[in-house]
Amino acid sequence: MPTYDPATALLAVDVQNDFADPSGSLYVRGGEEVVPIVNGEIARAESAGALVIATQDWHPEHTPHFAPDGGIWPVHCVHDTWGAAFRDDLELGQAAVIRKGEDGRDGYSGFSVRDPLSGAVDDTVLQATLAKAGIRRLVVCGLATDYCVVETVLDARMRGYPVEVVSSAIRAVNLADGDGDRAVTRMRDAGAEFV
Repeated sequence: MPTYDPATALLAVDVQNDFADPSGSLYVRGGEEVVPIVNGEIARAESAGALVIATQDWHPEHTPHFAPDGGIWPVHCVHDTWGAAFRDDLELGQAAVIRKGEDGRDGYSGFSVRDPLSGAVDDTVLQATLAKAGIRRLVVCGLATDYCVVETVLDARMRGYPVEVVSSAIRAVNLADGDGDRAVTRMRDAGAEFV
């Protein structure tokens, strides 16, 4: 079980309807099962004075990220739709929200976005938010293990943050068998701890 203090941030990654609801367009099997666990972590984090941040995919209607526009994914998490909304039973409390993909750039990490045409990578506001709050350690949970979770964790480790991943509060897409397990191995190899 992770511990929290004012120098720690809990990152709840993309617990949105399109991923965490069986009716979602890019449903992650078992995604709904993480919600009560994430809620418990949010409550524990807030009671210890830790920062809570929720990342949120927030795409335009058309983006090269989507299959109809040349990408690999079904249309998902289009801004201001049910699919992009956080699950109703997710208890975000005072969480800050970091949106990804608003301007058509994509990327899985909460820390960075990529221009799909030029490949240029830029930071989201996550790093600045953590620095302003004096955060020195991260706890990560959410969806999906083999995409947004692993990329967020790897970016955090590259930036020098100690990271703990709440293993009971992640689920994988597994486009290919074993993708989730491979993502866990990558996170462990990068120095993340699983709790």
